[in-house]
Amino acid sequence: MRTFKSFVSKEFKHIFRDKRTLVILFGMPIVLVVLFGFAITTEINNAQIGILNLSKDSYSVKLENKIVSSGYFKINNELQSYKQISELFSKGNVKLVVVIPDKFGKNLINNKNVNIQVITDASDPNTANILSNYLSAIIHDFSNEENIITQSNIIINTELLYNPENKSVYMFVPGVMTIILMLISAMMTSITIAREKELGTMEILLVSPLKPIIIVIGKIIPYLLLSLINAITILLLGLFVFGMPMNGSYILLGLEILLFVLSSLILGLLISTISNSQQTAMLISLMGLMLPTILLSGFIFPISSMPQILQIISHIIPAKWFIIIIKSIMLKGTGFQPIAIETYILIITTIILTAITIKKFKIRLE
Repeated sequence: MRTFKSFVSKEFKHIFRDKRTLVILFGMPIVLVVLFGFAITTEINNAQIGILNLSKDSYSVKLENKIVSSGYFKINNELQSYKQISELFSKGNVKLVVVIPDKFGKNLINNKNVNIQVITDASDPNTANILSNYLSAIIHDFSNEENIITQSNIIINTELLYNPENKSVYMFVPGVMTIILMLISAMMTSITIAREKELGTMEILLVSPLKPIIIVIGKIIPYLLLSLINAITILLLGLFVFGMPMNGSYILLGLEILLFVLSSLILGLLISTISNSQQTAMLISLMGLMLPTILLSGFIFPISSMPQILQIISHIIPAKWFIIIIKSIMLKGTGFQPIAIETYILIITTIILTAITIKKFKIRLE
């Protein structure tokens, strides 16, 4: 019995001496609870919307105030004409636009029917449906609060922009494509240097005349070509099997995919340089990339409803920007200008990751 107790005591000591085990044992559950608790929500708050108020009377202003005070919406832009609506949607700044017709208050007082137009960005059908339901409830409450009118006087006409049939596949195909490219690309390169360490061939690299940047490029090129084949396969499945539209430029889409795959591969290579084994590299790739990509990219859960700290963290997730880019090109048919900021962010991210990877690898060589 004493021997058994000594054995158990030894195991406890091994566990508490291993920092990585402690992080997984105690740190991972806390991180997961916080992420899932705050990130997984179907509620949407402070959604950016635009309002085109053609009436500008007291009743229309009162309706605007009621929409904002609900907490679900935040006015991004007060539009002046219909021409601004398509421009606002193409930039991706808003998810919904409300058009209040001319003579809104006068027609209500005269007990005439009033048509309010609600235009939603249905490239994300779940968000579009939730926001439309929120707005419909607010307008109906506004109607019931006015004693001089009845609920039937206000008619809501909803238009689903970019996805008139409200197909959920328009949301899932870009999101799934992003996750697959991120995980596959990162995992492929994350094990490459770790494998060299395990097989003992790292010494060959240590004594080779090749510079770190040449070794990094040499490691990336084969996986880059294989990842692009994966991307083309996924894109063809989306277009011909799931019926995704392609309203933008194939060349622009190809260049954006190339940029995203490159950043994912370099991220995997960075993981490989700090990992001592293939198993560790795979674990970091899966747990460190899959959860943030799914939860904080805006693929399934709205980022605007998350706590401020998670919204800030989401800015460093490359998948967030790539999902915006791929939806803009495929569904909205936009050119480079509306997605320039997202593209520049991916370029800067790739450059930073490359610099860190080369520095880490240079340390290994020294």
